[in-house]
Amino acid sequence: MLIAADRYETVVDRFAWQVPERYNIGVDVADRQNPDNPAIIYRGADDSVQTYTFGDLTRLSNRFANVLQAQGIAREDRVGILLPQAPETAVAHIAAYKAGMIAVPLFTLFGEDALEYRLSACGARALVTDAVSLPKIAAIRDRLPDLQVVFCIDGPDDGAVDFHAALDRASDRFQAVDTAADDPALIIFTSGTTGQPKGALHAHRVLLGHLPGVEFPHDFFPQKGDRFWTPADWAWIGGLIDVLLPSLHHGIPVLAYRARKFDPEEAFHLMGRFQVRNAFMPPTALKLMRQVDNPKGRFDYAMRSIGSGGETLGAELLDWGRETFGLTLNEFYGQTECNLVVGNCSACMPVRPGLMGRAVPGHTVGIVDDDGNPLPDGTVGHIAIRRPDPVMFLRYWNNEKATEEKFAGDWLLTGDTGLREEDGYFRYVGRSDDVITTAGYRVGPGEIEDCLMKHPAVALAAVIGVPDPLRTQAVKAFVVPRDGVTADAALIAEIQAFVKTRLAAHEYPRQVEFVDSLPMTATGKIMRRELRDR
Repeated sequence: MLIAADRYETVVDRFAWQVPERYNIGVDVADRQNPDNPAIIYRGADDSVQTYTFGDLTRLSNRFANVLQAQGIAREDRVGILLPQAPETAVAHIAAYKAGMIAVPLFTLFGEDALEYRLSACGARALVTDAVSLPKIAAIRDRLPDLQVVFCIDGPDDGAVDFHAALDRASDRFQAVDTAADDPALIIFTSGTTGQPKGALHAHRVLLGHLPGVEFPHDFFPQKGDRFWTPADWAWIGGLIDVLLPSLHHGIPVLAYRARKFDPEEAFHLMGRFQVRNAFMPPTALKLMRQVDNPKGRFDYAMRSIGSGGETLGAELLDWGRETFGLTLNEFYGQTECNLVVGNCSACMPVRPGLMGRAVPGHTVGIVDDDGNPLPDGTVGHIAIRRPDPVMFLRYWNNEKATEEKFAGDWLLTGDTGLREEDGYFRYVGRSDDVITTAGYRVGPGEIEDCLMKHPAVALAAVIGVPDPLRTQAVKAFVVPRDGVTADAALIAEIQAFVKTRLAAHEYPRQVEFVDSLPMTATGKIMRRELRDR
């Protein structure tokens, strides 16, 4: 959507939204493309490499859309997708969109509690997973009455239907549902400060709404020869709609590979081996890659653009990026409910260390007070985005109160505080709530506290984020042990493992401190700010 220019103001002046009344993500990213062109280059865990064309995505997604309908899954029913970066992940998403269903991506490292909550909260009727995650689903399936059918991409087991066998029996012809751009397409669960995560419901237009925010920090993506990769999981908005779907929209191939654990040397190797030109790299990944010795002399990579988001990139990291890749790392900003609304584009504006960039063309971003009144430049307030906006979510799933609280008038409140400089650059100040930013993930303390309270040795628990030089923040838990419990290093390790297996590896508390009591308000709410002040 962006028209390249060498001045930010010119790019803004030339921009116009192109959102048709009728629009379907699945048709857009598969059927509209040249069927013979490569769409996904898949590197398997065994180092095998397979290339899937856009024609393959069309045929396979048509087959799976037919399979879903044959199982009685109907329009706007929810389809959970619990898979790593893989061709089947893209196929499941595209099929759900074509059939007018609502895709629900789920992180493969989630434990049973996290999966049960999300699948139950959205009322998922179908789920696609693999042999690694299937045992977790089997353990909770009797507590998910809405879940009608489970597909496994590795074959039938634990009551699951063989995904590929079902596709082989289905027709590769399918008439996509005629969807409006405002029809629901996707639920991505996002962390909050209290209680359980909320499901942000997005419309089909969310992909079109993302395009300027992808093209801008990738210096007017796409360009000839571009090829995209990210180590971020496709279950997160950063992997799914910052990389996979916009690349397919533009006919650009995507490398599909995500290691169980990020390896910075392997990242350099992958980018060279597969001729990756564009990458979304979370700040933690960049910090780890900075520790690799002599990458320019050891790896044959040639990057054109690297975008990063989740924390402000300092001058040192920007300098390292220029030295290592010969380009400027472009920071961007957004959140699950309204993503990629502020960013940098070194091709048309100076990148200033410590600043997030300027409003991405097409979005009205401001600094407002608690009532939604715009504040003057240089004043700290809520970072907010004015509606209507094509990238903005429709609502929280089954949570009208939280949806209302997300807005002040026509301004969506991000929950972050910041200020705008006189020249339009935004400076991030901090969270106005308690969400923890760790290793590029945003984690809500409420879910972790709920999990901790299930441990038999825990009487009370509170969770905060504490500074961490590598992850931005680390999760720290303050635990009041039950009477008679020995609070020692062995219990700390036991508690950490308890959370790690039930939620996710990035959510477990890396620090645990035993305390006699927790600071609370008169109404019984934990005063996390006081814990942070300690």
